[in-house]
Amino acid sequence: MKINRERLEHPNPQFVRKKWWDLCGTWDFAFDFEECGIKERWFDGREFPEKIQVPFVYQSSLSGVAAEQDCEVVWYKREFGADKKDGKRLLLHFEAVDYLATVWINGNFVGRHEGGFVPFVLDITEFAATGENTVVVRVEDRTSCRQPLGKQSWKSENFLCWYTRTTGIWRDVWMEEVPETYIGEFYVTPDLGHSCVEIEAYISEADKEGELTVEVRFGEELVNRVVQKVKDGKCRMVLDVSSNNPDFRVECWSPETPHLYELKLRYKDLENEDEVESYFGMRRIHAENGAIYLNNKEFYQKLVLNQGYYGDGLMTPPSVDWLVEDVEKMKAFGFNGVRMHQKIEDNRFAYLCDCCGLVMWAEMPSTYAFDRLAGERVMHEVGKLVKKHYNNPSVIVWTLFNESWGVNEILEDKRQQNFVDSLFQFVKSMDSTRLVIGNDGWEHARTDILSIHDYSYDSPYNERYGKLGGHANGVLSKTSLRKNYADGYAYQGEPVIISECGGIAFAGEVDALDSWGYGDRPKDAAEVIARFERVIKGIASFESVCGFCYTQLTDVEQEINGLLDHGHNYKFEPGKIREILDSSKKGGFKFA
Repeated sequence: MKINRERLEHPNPQFVRKKWWDLCGTWDFAFDFEECGIKERWFDGREFPEKIQVPFVYQSSLSGVAAEQDCEVVWYKREFGADKKDGKRLLLHFEAVDYLATVWINGNFVGRHEGGFVPFVLDITEFAATGENTVVVRVEDRTSCRQPLGKQSWKSENFLCWYTRTTGIWRDVWMEEVPETYIGEFYVTPDLGHSCVEIEAYISEADKEGELTVEVRFGEELVNRVVQKVKDGKCRMVLDVSSNNPDFRVECWSPETPHLYELKLRYKDLENEDEVESYFGMRRIHAENGAIYLNNKEFYQKLVLNQGYYGDGLMTPPSVDWLVEDVEKMKAFGFNGVRMHQKIEDNRFAYLCDCCGLVMWAEMPSTYAFDRLAGERVMHEVGKLVKKHYNNPSVIVWTLFNESWGVNEILEDKRQQNFVDSLFQFVKSMDSTRLVIGNDGWEHARTDILSIHDYSYDSPYNERYGKLGGHANGVLSKTSLRKNYADGYAYQGEPVIISECGGIAFAGEVDALDSWGYGDRPKDAAEVIARFERVIKGIASFESVCGFCYTQLTDVEQEINGLLDHGHNYKFEPGKIREILDSSKKGGFKFA
């Protein structure tokens, strides 16, 4: 599948309308050290003393802001033009603002959003005017352990594998024009067993009498077109996508054949007409008898852990080309998937995984405390995570917690076990088609996969996973030394994946005195490759294990475990990595 560059430029390639405007670039900016901005009405005509390059946070050198100290409250402002039309509405989109954002248009309050990793949208029609307008955003970020932080350090400095804080707007800001009544959201669920796809669409006004037309194409072929009445603001339909052109009736999505169907939705009533372009992939993921199956074929996962940090941009890539090159390099290394770690990734990255054939594990960033407030915040962002990536065929796993972060006492604490289980069930209620991991790495509660973190390199490492049996309920990892299951839970035959391994620290020619990584430092690149081969081939020899995730794709600040350096350049010859990955767990038919 070729990458559509025009679609890739859109902040959300899964949901494209023709009329949209990019609001990134130079904004006015101010620190609010005294937290007096609201009282002094900074949202109403005040001049801000600095400039910032959105979407880069002030802690990033690409922001253009020279910050001498941390500030928990910051303000943004910019002018934008608008052409208000009868029967049209203006929607203002923020792809991610960390953490609590309050927005004014022309001095009028229009909305507030809490949650640092997920998108939100505001209808600004009633507050905008034809001509010049002003948007002001106040952002408050306490970097509290009770809010989802992911890999941001809650201390005053970086430590171990926690990095520079992120405060403010760190993803795209954009605006689009829609009719008075429009398509609000839709969900695409492939049903490979019946060669069909379910479309569930929601319209912005529930009392409108209209109809929805859904059109599916594959290449130049019109596969199906269905027209259906909208009832109570909702429309659900099932479309047959089989045809005589594919070899076996349906074009399946997989890492080897990342086929995508084009999708167009049109809503129409007496006064309104709205059109959205999208796409979907036909694939099935499920677990059975200790194995994972993709499209009903046993699927061995060769994943790489990606933390989504981009040097001077921190969590924000300097350009979309960085995302393209990352996906191309993962494929060049020979990985068939990526585990997004402690970050909800950009829509365009997910689109690239869809196009290029990389399965993705999507993961909820962690809090680092457990109480009612932390629980509410996690629940809010988990729901938005699932909604954000539901239509991406590359996403096959939802990971809710990592290494008991935010539920540190889950081994014995029934409240924390119940919380993880409730999130597991909550996600299953939103999406019954994917696999869910409750607490990745150790001390599992409810889970579809027994995922284990093990950074060993020694030979006995190759023997511990040979025959699981009752050992699955004990300690298999000799690095974490943690029990696989929390008290009251036991192995039920789930597929086993070593979801963190390797982590070989190597800085190359760079001074590594202050750097961090796993294990003893190898003396040169050749030793890294030899150790990589020992780990990968050792894991591949376990009949009881159906995949692994290597730590990690890139170096990140003080952590130097990457196959790529801080600038996302190769540290090792990709062909050598690929040769090792290709040498193990290959199967299927071969054709001359």
